Amino acid sequence: MLKKILLLVGDYVEDYEVMVAFQLFQVVGHTVHAVCPDKRAGEHVVTSIHDFEGEQTYSEKRGHNFRLNATFAEIQGDDYDGLVIPGGRAPEYLRLDPRVLKLVRHFFETNKPVAAICHGPQILAAAGVLRERTCMAYPALKPDMLAVGSKWAEPSAGLDSAHVDGNLVTGPAWPADPAVYGAFLRLLGTKLGE
Repeated sequence: MLKKILLLVGDYVEDYEVMVAFQLFQVVGHTVHAVCPDKRAGEHVVTSIHDFEGEQTYSEKRGHNFRLNATFAEIQGDDYDGLVIPGGRAPEYLRLDPRVLKLVRHFFETNKPVAAICHGPQILAAAGVLRERTCMAYPALKPDMLAVGSKWAEPSAGLDSAHVDGNLVTGPAWPADPAVYGAFLRLLGTKLGE
């Protein structure tokens, strides 16, 4: 059964996390709407490319212009079967928008699948939906996740891991795209290769 997925993005969203999700979900036949508050379909957000090059933290470079295909002001959570929140720097400011937090809470109140990767869980923390939930995020966010009452799932395979807690799938960074998005698709009921 084909599903409708909402992809919540903003300027400087992590390039691999948004591009892989957007294209993968379409490949398996789902409808994907990419939205950003205060932007309309046809406009774009700028992505950022993060890499692990040996320094104590990731490096950051400007990425692509990612085209939005839906308008945030026109969407309703009831119209979607799942929510995906990529990371990058976008979650830092998206979590300040009360409309974003209300939308995120809807997916938890209705127990629909939610995937959040890298810095995406910052939005979940701000929405107040992580208390007593176990999650992963970029490792530097561990204190933030614990501060909101979440339990921390230590990545078992470096940055390639995903953790599932009920309707929630989380992962630490873009190397976990296959694990996170694969688990999310399974929560949606998508039949994957045998």
